Amino acid sequence: MPNLDASAVQIRAAIRALPAYVPGARAQGAVKLSSNENPFPPSPAVVAAIAAAAGGVNRYPDMAARELVEELAQRLGVEPAQIVAGNGSVAVLAHVLAAVCESGTPSDVVMPWRSFEAYPITVEIAGGRCVQVPLTADHRHDIHALAAAVRPSTKALLVCSPNNPTGSLVTRAELEWLLSNVPSSVLVILDEAYLEFARAGSGGGVASGAGSSEAQAVVADVPGGRSEGAAGGTSAHDVHDGISLIERYPNLVVLRTFSKAYALAGARVGYAVASSEVAAAIRATATPFGVNSLAVAAACAALAEEERMRAQVTELVAERERVAAALARAGWSVAESRANFVWLSAAEQDTAVVLERCRAGNVLVRPFPEGVRISIGTRAENDALLAALGQR
Repeated sequence: MPNLDASAVQIRAAIRALPAYVPGARAQGAVKLSSNENPFPPSPAVVAAIAAAAGGVNRYPDMAARELVEELAQRLGVEPAQIVAGNGSVAVLAHVLAAVCESGTPSDVVMPWRSFEAYPITVEIAGGRCVQVPLTADHRHDIHALAAAVRPSTKALLVCSPNNPTGSLVTRAELEWLLSNVPSSVLVILDEAYLEFARAGSGGGVASGAGSSEAQAVVADVPGGRSEGAAGGTSAHDVHDGISLIERYPNLVVLRTFSKAYALAGARVGYAVASSEVAAAIRATATPFGVNSLAVAAACAALAEEERMRAQVTELVAERERVAAALARAGWSVAESRANFVWLSAAEQDTAVVLERCRAGNVLVRPFPEGVRISIGTRAENDALLAALGQR
């Protein structure tokens, strides 16, 4: 008889120890503000493109997603060889890490924390070792501490801007300082999943309570950083464009996605932009046929409707500012956000109360040990949230 004891299978110890990725909660009939999704449905043109592509699903898709890559290259002003598309930006991140991390040798990956919860999981799977650097008191990347955490064993450094789940922005000046102070042998991975929302907003987020003065603080020795004491926090001038820096810093990789601003979370399309040499290494680790033909069709159709995307992003940013201001008036302390969500820090309010009130109002939000992330939905959905929280 064969051995039927599954526990005898030699699973890697690192895999057994992995925390499970926890998706945003969902429930029939509830207001779902737990997953940072775009609340607007796909356009008729996107739906039609998917339907048209469905007739060819008996064939493999183009392995390099050339139609999408070439369109992106033209729009971004880079060569197609610099772009690697994948099954969402998380899958692309996994390919990036696989290109630099080595099992059996120290492969440290420095990252801010808290940040995107998939980062530690993806690093461990790639054979890397997480080096987590705490955020500052006002929920921002501590760029000096990130740079100081780099060691000879460091293979990569992650930057998430705007940061998930806090919504904070690493300013253009801060990013350039970091790139100038990290060895060129270390791959800097900039996750710009929420960049469109940062570009659209003025950044005049509302802060109240314990973090209000800290939210306006500046990293003093970063030239060109945020103006000290500026009432509006970060401004449009502060927003980075990582792709424009790749020529100067060839150790930079930029991740972007169609899941957020382009409202294609269910299609799973993301991509990396890097130097041609680094992109080739990422491509070598990528899953063959990683972007299916329906997703390619959807992404290309969405790119053709840039004005629609920008209008939706502008509306969501206006809603973000409305929600933040209303919560602040009700007594909640709201971190400045440049993304499509707001952050209520556990250090500044009782998250158990937030969660209890949201549950009572049939509103789903995303809890973390450090606070609660609330995605921005339609105006009616946001009104349901505000009604649930009411006065603090």
